[in-house]
Amino acid sequence: MESARPNQDLGKMLDVNRIQEIIPHRYPFLLVDRILEMSETRVVGLKNVTVNEPFFQGHFPGLPVMPGVLIVEAMAQTAGVYALSQSDKRGKIAYFATIRNVKFRKPVVPGDQLIMEIDFVKAKSKIVQVKGVAKVANEAVAEAEMMFIVIDPKEVAR
Repeated sequence: MESARPNQDLGKMLDVNRIQEIIPHRYPFLLVDRILEMSETRVVGLKNVTVNEPFFQGHFPGLPVMPGVLIVEAMAQTAGVYALSQSDKRGKIAYFATIRNVKFRKPVVPGDQLIMEIDFVKAKSKIVQVKGVAKVANEAVAEAEMMFIVIDPKEVAR
C-alpha cells in the first residue's frame, strides 16, 4: 500500500495502547488486542476471545458464539490500524464502502485466539481495498473482501 509519507509503525508489534492511538474504537467495540505484524502489503492482528465479551450474554445463552459480523469487524479494525497509521491519514476514520464474498467456516467461541490476516489489494487517496482471513488455531473461520473510504470526521454529514 502506497502512502504519501512513511509509516513509522511498519515492522513493529503494536499493543492495545498504540492501537487506540490510531483507530477511534473503544470498549466494548474495540476488537483488536494486538498487531503482530505490519508490512507494506499486509497486517496481522490478534483478538483474544473471552467469555466476558458483552455479546456472549445474548449470542447465545448457554452456547456462546462470536457473531460473524463482529469477526468481519475485527478484520476491518485490523485493516484500519494499518490504513490510519499512515501519517497523512492520522485522525481520520475508515468507513465501510463494500463487504463482499464473506464466508463463515467455523464458529468462534470463548477461549479462542482470533488471528486476522489482512492483505492489501489496492489503495488510492481515500479508498482502501483488502482481503481478509480470520483464523483460529491456523484454520480459517471467516474471510471477506472489504473496501473502505478514509475521510476526515468533519466531512461526515449529520
